[in-house]
Amino acid sequence: MMAPVFSHGDLRLYLLRLLDEAPRHGYDLMQALSDRTGGTYTPSAGTIYPRLAKLEEEGLVTKTVDGRKTVYDITDAGRAEVAARAHELEGIEAGLADSVRLIADEVRGSVREAMKSLRADLAAAAQADRSAQKASPSATTGNGPATDARVASREQLRRADAAVSEFRATVRADLRTHVARGGDLPASVVDALVTALDEAQRTVTSSLRG
Repeated sequence: MMAPVFSHGDLRLYLLRLLDEAPRHGYDLMQALSDRTGGTYTPSAGTIYPRLAKLEEEGLVTKTVDGRKTVYDITDAGRAEVAARAHELEGIEAGLADSVRLIADEVRGSVREAMKSLRADLAAAAQADRSAQKASPSATTGNGPATDARVASREQLRRADAAVSEFRATVRADLRTHVARGGDLPASVVDALVTALDEAQRTVTSSLRG
């Protein structure tokens, strides 16, 4: 997990920014902060509510009770501060965009490492298979080397099926959980995943044809 994206005072200002968009209750604000940092920063209630109380004391926000929820709204004074500090908010927004880009970069890095390992494993397996074929040119029937090779291939096929199924289940669960928790899923992350899968498919196909 990366360090919090908000430096001293930035969180206070960004809360005003979010309330300038629309009235929100505390949980909405926490979710919005998580969404806009790609899930890299999810503040606790102990972080958000004291700041909201301070903003209320300063006359920058008001609160009303709606059922069991307390809804916060920005005042004219709060809007004036948001307008006066627009340049600072641009810098904060740029920092949030960087946070989301970092997620995509981490995904790409992990995928690259996985692909290096996959290519090395496939190359070693192909070399071992070629060496075995040269050492034992073989029979096409009976219980000789060809039969043993078919048994080994079926076992490797089962391993491949299991690996693909596990990958699909894990990635799908991770993505669904992230989105269900209110996390942002940038197109760049999905693009990196699609690119990696395409590359994996090409690598496997090339190794089999070799």
